[in-house]
Amino acid sequence: MKIAFATTDGVNVDEHFGRAGAFAVYDLTKDGFVFSETRRFARGRDRAVEESKGMGQTHDDLVEKKVSRLADCKIVYLTEIGGPSASRLIRKGIMPVKVKETVSIEDSLKKLLETVRKSPPPWLRKALTNE
Repeated sequence: MKIAFATTDGVNVDEHFGRAGAFAVYDLTKDGFVFSETRRFARGRDRAVEESKGMGQTHDDLVEKKVSRLADCKIVYLTEIGGPSASRLIRKGIMPVKVKETVSIEDSLKKLLETVRKSPPPWLRKALTNE
């Protein structure tokens, strides 16, 4: 199962979904996790998404492109996400997970792995079986 993390440094979950210029993608199994790739949308912040906010279809199309490029991921960790973007992710079968403060990607993966091994909630169990 692929997991994406909105990140500015490749180490921490520290970015807003729309603003994120990069997502670190990991493969997670019941045995562990391994880094897969970094998916880049921009150098630094994704200013195209930021600056198109309030521009209707233009903004929607940019957000939809980002969602589509993450469509093979089952979970996306981030610090913030707007309601419309969260809805887009959920419609694609991607669960947005909002962190309250900056956390390391490794710690997030370790906690998720523990949950997968012990007692995954129904949505996560389903994501694991639909790989």
